[in-house]
Amino acid sequence: MPQAFTFKTFFGGIILAGIAMTGLAACSSTKTAATPAPAHSLTASTAGPSGYHLLKTIPIPGNGFWDYLTFEQGTNRLFITHGNEVVVVNVATDKIIGTIGGMTAIHGVVFAPEFNRGFVTDGGAAKLRIFNLKTLKEIGSAPTDPDADGDVYDPYSQRVFTFNGRSHTSTVVDAKTGKVVGRIQLGGDPEFPVTDGQGHVYDNITSLSQVIEINPRTLKITHRWPLAPGQHPSGLAIDAKHHILFSGCHNGMMVIMNADTGKVITTEPIGLGVDAVRFDPGTGDAFASNGQSADLTVIHEDSPTQFHVVENVKTERGARTMALDLANHEVFLVTAKITRLAHVPPHVPFYRRFRVSDFHLLIYGR
Repeated sequence: MPQAFTFKTFFGGIILAGIAMTGLAACSSTKTAATPAPAHSLTASTAGPSGYHLLKTIPIPGNGFWDYLTFEQGTNRLFITHGNEVVVVNVATDKIIGTIGGMTAIHGVVFAPEFNRGFVTDGGAAKLRIFNLKTLKEIGSAPTDPDADGDVYDPYSQRVFTFNGRSHTSTVVDAKTGKVVGRIQLGGDPEFPVTDGQGHVYDNITSLSQVIEINPRTLKITHRWPLAPGQHPSGLAIDAKHHILFSGCHNGMMVIMNADTGKVITTEPIGLGVDAVRFDPGTGDAFASNGQSADLTVIHEDSPTQFHVVENVKTERGARTMALDLANHEVFLVTAKITRLAHVPPHVPFYRRFRVSDFHLLIYGR
């Protein structure tokens, strides 16, 4: 029978959660298995109840794995961590307008526009890379603990927080000086962070099925809240105006929590293999990108206490990370064709038993 598994590669941070593929848990294989759905299996489509549909697909060169996408609001620039470089795409012209290279296992990109700086977590090098937002040139770095993964820029404290997976820590960097100002013990494996911009940073602790709240100035964990009935959260988003957190959990639900009290308001069903979660304050829609079920769950906030699932919009297998354009209300996803290699020796690490090809960007809108 097919065996379900969850893995996260060291190189590039791809997470394929719960994908069932016969024989993938074996130490070696004599077969070659293609990704469950071919790349470019979708074409521009008509809208369903949510209004969201595929607008266009943009090919991206390179065959490395990928992780976070971050959209620089107001610029048309989408930053994609891909292999050992950040690829910058102008989504209005469909053109790649720059790359930031020379890295190893990269994950998250955040911006501090008041300092003309961007930041990239390089988990393999245990660094937070710093680059000039205008030139896209690297201008420095700060040391982190190993496996720096998600990150967030908090404008309230003007600090960047990296969340270091296997290290179970957060490294805190002054965005203006690029210097490390602190380190926080998290007590578990962190995933996506968010900030409300008003003195609170939140993070999903996936190994404990919790959300933590951090004071960004004192660097103290002020609250630790259980997500039950949600289990193993990944993506996290916030409605900062109404103080609501949205945690995408790997048992197929979105846990919606009061960010002030930690009380679970409600849960809503989502697809399988969630990684990213985003919230659009202009439409009141929360999104979960689900790599296994190949869909984008759209949940509408009817009021701060009432929510409902509008639609599961069809995407592609592996499309699990996401960014939003808050002005045009467009959703960006990436995926690729993933092929298992044949005749792999038993000692080869699991993540090196796959080939990634046909990497591409999917743009959804209304």
